Amino acid sequence: MFGAIARRYDLANHTLSCGMDFYWRKRAANTVASWGPGKIVDLATGTGDLALALQKQLPDAEVTGVDFLPEMLELAQGKGVRQTMLADAMKLPFPDDSFDCVTIAFGLRNMENWKGALAEMSRVLRRDGHLLVLEFSLPTISIVRTIYRFYLHRCLPLLGSFLTRKKSAYDYLGDSIEEFPSGCAMIDLIEASGFRHATLQPLSYGIVTIYTAQSL
Repeated sequence: MFGAIARRYDLANHTLSCGMDFYWRKRAANTVASWGPGKIVDLATGTGDLALALQKQLPDAEVTGVDFLPEMLELAQGKGVRQTMLADAMKLPFPDDSFDCVTIAFGLRNMENWKGALAEMSRVLRRDGHLLVLEFSLPTISIVRTIYRFYLHRCLPLLGSFLTRKKSAYDYLGDSIEEFPSGCAMIDLIEASGFRHATLQPLSYGIVTIYTAQSL
């Protein structure tokens, strides 16, 4: 499904978020920069937007973008992601304790097993390494949640279909956001998967949330 929309993926993301996805990734990259990691892996990197933001904020860090779709990695490389690897985030081809920081933007929700994916992230992190998850969530303010759900389920699939010719991908997007744990439920999931000191930072009225944690 994602391979089929790869060429129009960036256009759709920027249009459907009204450009807010640039802001969200910048906030995520600023958070990572405050930790000063030297070696970062960006999972489900897609076309590389977060990896590029990390490279900009941390020019001396080694940033590796990982995805299991060659179509996405080809685009990421063309945009300037310096180091990429074709791999499944559920079975990473890295030794234990390989990275100072693991990031994933809008990808954990698509994993077949959220706890298993987080445990794999914990495995490749060094002791006291940092995790950052940037993911869609549901606003906590009732009126904002109602408006957002209308956009998510009624407007977004039609706009996504027009931009990518793949309506099913955007029907899936809304359903996956509804099913994915957010807020305190996500904090509990992270801490049950090999992390501590989990925090959350809602952005844009809670449409997305930045979650952070440290490995044990």
